[in-house]
Amino acid sequence: MKNALLIIFLIFSIANITKGQEESISHNFSAGFHLNQYQNDFGMGLNLTSPFFANNSIAVRMRANLMFNQHPENNETTWTPYSNVSVGVIGVGGMVGEHIRLYGEGGAIALFPSEEFSTETLEIGGYGLFGFEFYMYPRFNYYIEIGGIGTGAKADKIAGAPIYSNGLLISVGFRGHF
Repeated sequence: MKNALLIIFLIFSIANITKGQEESISHNFSAGFHLNQYQNDFGMGLNLTSPFFANNSIAVRMRANLMFNQHPENNETTWTPYSNVSVGVIGVGGMVGEHIRLYGEGGAIALFPSEEFSTETLEIGGYGLFGFEFYMYPRFNYYIEIGGIGTGAKADKIAGAPIYSNGLLISVGFRGHF
């Protein structure tokens, strides 16, 4: 029964996705703040998005994050800071109603690990995600993103050399459009 209700909900949601309603939201340059989780690592950061082009369906987004690698140290759990930057391309999937924009994003990410947990100074990888922007006003939105990240990064100075910044990616935040 739950599966049937979910399928019906998805069918009606997809049926309500239209391109014509996008004129009520901004396609200009935007900047925002976000909180995220990359695998087990919590982070926060800033993002900049170019104006949309190609019939308001494509844009470029840059992000910079301060992340915290959670790992054991001296019989305690500690969070060691490190940073990353990413550049990705956004493709708009359409609108649900007048106030929710759907999009996909994919790109490259560069990690700058801490010397406290890694012998590497740079790790390169990729990411992909799906996002939902909720417009409360035409020039302001909250958003939720979920996807995956792959870097191959290992904390080789920690016992067992656990991977980090690999796997599930979750991000929430807000953006202002200029």
